[in-house]
Amino acid sequence: MRPMTEEHLAVLRRHMVELIAIHVDLASDEIGKEALGERVMAALLRVPRHRFVPAPLAPHAYLDTPLPIGFDKTISQPFIAALMTDLLDPQGGDAVLEVGTGLGYHAAVLAELAGRVWSVEIVEEFAGEAKERLGRAGYGNVAIRVGDGSRGWAEHAPFDRILVAAAAREPPKALLDQLKPGGRLVMPLGSEDEQKLTVVEKGADGRTTSRAVLPVRFGQLETVI
Repeated sequence: MRPMTEEHLAVLRRHMVELIAIHVDLASDEIGKEALGERVMAALLRVPRHRFVPAPLAPHAYLDTPLPIGFDKTISQPFIAALMTDLLDPQGGDAVLEVGTGLGYHAAVLAELAGRVWSVEIVEEFAGEAKERLGRAGYGNVAIRVGDGSRGWAEHAPFDRILVAAAAREPPKALLDQLKPGGRLVMPLGSEDEQKLTVVEKGADGRTTSRAVLPVRFGQLETVI
C-alpha cells in the first residue's frame, strides 16, 4: 500500500474537525454551547496534527482519540484539545502560558490564535522534540523550556491566558499569581479518579472564580521538589 500524502491527511483533518463539531453538539448541555468558535475550528483545520505524533502513528493522528507519545504520556483527544482551546479563548495579541508541551500540537494550535505562546515541559526529551517539530511547521511565536510547569514562567508573566494539560486538586498558586487580572486559566481539577475540566477567571480585584465544565481524565501535574 502506498503511503498517505499530505492531501490524504488534509482530508482526514477535515473529517476530524467535523467529528469534533458533532461531539460538541452532543455534549452541548454540559458545555453550554452547541458549537465551538469559528477561529478555533479554523485553527484545527490548519495545524497538521500528524506532525506532532510519533511517525508510526501519523496515519492515526486524526482519529478522535488520545495517542501515546512516549514516557507514559499521550497527546489529548482532539475534542478535548479543541474544547480547552475554545474555553481559553485566546486573542490575537495575548500572551499564553502552556503547561505540558508534549510534542507541541496544542502549542501549535494556540500559536495560530494568540500573539505569543510560552510553553513549559517537564520531560526534557519532549521539549527538544517539540522545538524541532514546531520549527519545521513554521511556528516562530512559541518558546519552550524544560521545567516544573506548576511554577509557571515568571520571567514572561503576567499572562493573559494559561492552559494546563495535567490535573491537580487546585490551581497552583504560582500560576494564579502569574495570571493577569481579567485573565483566564483552563485546566482539569480534581483527584486522579475524578476530574472536571475547569475554567478559572481572575477578576480586576485579583479574586478568582471557577466553573466546572465536563468530566475528564488527565495525568497528574508533575512537580519538582
